[in-house]
Amino acid sequence: MVKTFLDFEKAVEKSLEVAKVTSLIEIVNIEDALGRVISEDIRCVKNLPSFNNSAMDGFAIKASDAGKTLQVKMTIFAGDSVDACLEEGECYKIMTGAKVPSDVDTIIPIEDVIFYEDDKVTFKEEVKKGACLRLKGEEVSLDDTLFEKGEVINSSIVAVLASQGLTKIRVYKPLSIAVVSTGNELKEPWEEANEDEIFNCNSYALVSLLKEKGFEASYMGVVPDSLEKSIAFVNSLKNYDVIITTGGISMGDADFVGQAFVENGLDIAFHGVNVKPGRPIMMGTMKKNIGQTFVMCLPGNPLTAMVNMHLFAIPVLNKIQGSAYIYHDISLGKNIEEFKTKTGRVNLVLGSCNKGEFKVTRRNKYGSGMITVLNESNSIVVTNEGRAGIEVGDSVIVIRFNCSYLKEQTNIFN
Repeated sequence: MVKTFLDFEKAVEKSLEVAKVTSLIEIVNIEDALGRVISEDIRCVKNLPSFNNSAMDGFAIKASDAGKTLQVKMTIFAGDSVDACLEEGECYKIMTGAKVPSDVDTIIPIEDVIFYEDDKVTFKEEVKKGACLRLKGEEVSLDDTLFEKGEVINSSIVAVLASQGLTKIRVYKPLSIAVVSTGNELKEPWEEANEDEIFNCNSYALVSLLKEKGFEASYMGVVPDSLEKSIAFVNSLKNYDVIITTGGISMGDADFVGQAFVENGLDIAFHGVNVKPGRPIMMGTMKKNIGQTFVMCLPGNPLTAMVNMHLFAIPVLNKIQGSAYIYHDISLGKNIEEFKTKTGRVNLVLGSCNKGEFKVTRRNKYGSGMITVLNESNSIVVTNEGRAGIEVGDSVIVIRFNCSYLKEQTNIFN
């Protein structure tokens, strides 16, 4: 198997290039649609607002009657439908949201009148025609695009859908994701582990992270360090949309996972990225009955596995799920503690960014096998290959662990 180490930016670009949007679609009720991705443009089927209505409690008049004293003919409440019936010297009293008859063009809030008593109301001379009048279709009108394919449904979108009487929405079917670990030394957290064995934290961390990001994943267990068994195990996962593994793809004698995927028809997009930490990462695709299975093989160390999930895997998963929002929403931070980085590779530096200030975790002196440093951090800074360190006061580009995602890509290098 030939290994090609890509530059960081090229690896990100390549992973998104080979990731294909799922073709599976289903219809869901809007009460179950939160977090789902819209699979087709949604158009307006009912004008918003659907009729001219009052934005305030007040009086509905002709602007030409400004400065006059008028007789209130009737009070119009929300839900009433009143035909135009005013005669000379008359107006309506009207409540917020009520339909405005066609013989008036302006709403005067009740607090802005000069005098009101015994159904007689006097208005100021200065009246703006059309004030406080919400016109039919001024927000959106029939056949306007409400939401484009690829939008992720949130509570605001649900509100608009409900206002349209749209109770069932076509969305992309949730991805099926398999998470596996490798290594005979691994024990599950409920098992006994001696000093030569370690508890499997990677899979539980990845499944939890995926859930935080809106994905459901199935933990499929540990693949033994045997090529034959690895091939059979990978073959059993081919019906999943995505397979995520940790470990078993570097240069060790017992690292069989990469070869097992190749034996199952993996088309490798890249194997190895010129970053520190996290160089041994592989992505590619395998054919299945309908579409493809996207494969993400991450490093075995917990820290590098989680960092690569944030930087590489989540954007790819967003794209496969059909979301239009696949690029990290980066922010600018002011560095408050000096730290060193190694030249010749892109450095992935953990830290915390709060109130616009970035503080490196443990002065960037931690090992890739460490676990607790992830909990001490809320962000990643990605440096370029030629940078040997970051000084106090330098501006850094920050990717937060809980960042949102954008439609357009921005430069993540400082």
